[in-house]
Amino acid sequence: MTGRGQRMLKGTVRRSHQLSAESIAKDLQTWCGLQMSPTTVCRELHGMGFHGRAAASKPYITKCNAKRGMPWCKAHRHWTLEQWRFVQWRDQSCFSVWQSDGCLLNWLLPGEQ
Repeated sequence: MTGRGQRMLKGTVRRSHQLSAESIAKDLQTWCGLQMSPTTVCRELHGMGFHGRAAASKPYITKCNAKRGMPWCKAHRHWTLEQWRFVQWRDQSCFSVWQSDGCLLNWLLPGEQ
């Protein structure tokens, strides 16, 4: 891959972290005529230091839960770190962050979130 192609690939990923390898390959084909397979795209991104990470999935908050949660938040907004250490956090969500088309992956450099 040429230096120009690598710059185009890096710029594409920088603009949108959530593109799948397939869509990045199609974009490079359209914009600069580079014929690449999704596997090559992944290999080149790994060589540049990018790695695919599962995107953080956030559950939806209903209006009812938002109404009930606001008084609780206001009552606890002045808590210290020491008080928060005694809270037992539980996650009882049952959902999957993986999809077969890979659209929920973020391409990030080490140290990025």
